[in-house]
Amino acid sequence: MIEVLTKRADFLAANRGLRVARPGFVLLAHPNQGKGTRFGITVTKKVGNAVVRNRMKRRFRELLREALPEQGLPDHDHVLIGRDGGIERDFQAMREELSMALQRAREGKGDPRRPPRRGNRKPARK
Repeated sequence: MIEVLTKRADFLAANRGLRVARPGFVLLAHPNQGKGTRFGITVTKKVGNAVVRNRMKRRFRELLREALPEQGLPDHDHVLIGRDGGIERDFQAMREELSMALQRAREGKGDPRRPPRRGNRKPARK
């Protein structure tokens, strides 16, 4: 049985795990101390309006439910983060990209993290 992540702490923990970037999404995989195979989906407002974000989440949900039983890492949390432009990607192409991303995660081959952005910070209060 594949469970869905609902707690913010689980999403934050997954952010410390392995990261595999693809054109339409970023896959995070993090061990969860024997809690089974779980998944979560994040799509920020940078991607689009609510209609676009919800459509992307539905597509991700279907991809994960299809792929995780055979290809997912056992006892890991899997989080998909939607990227801008991911909604226009072909569903079959995204299925193949997810399969490749899960394969890389099984091999332990993650992508390097991007350095934090400094330009959009608000000035400190006085």
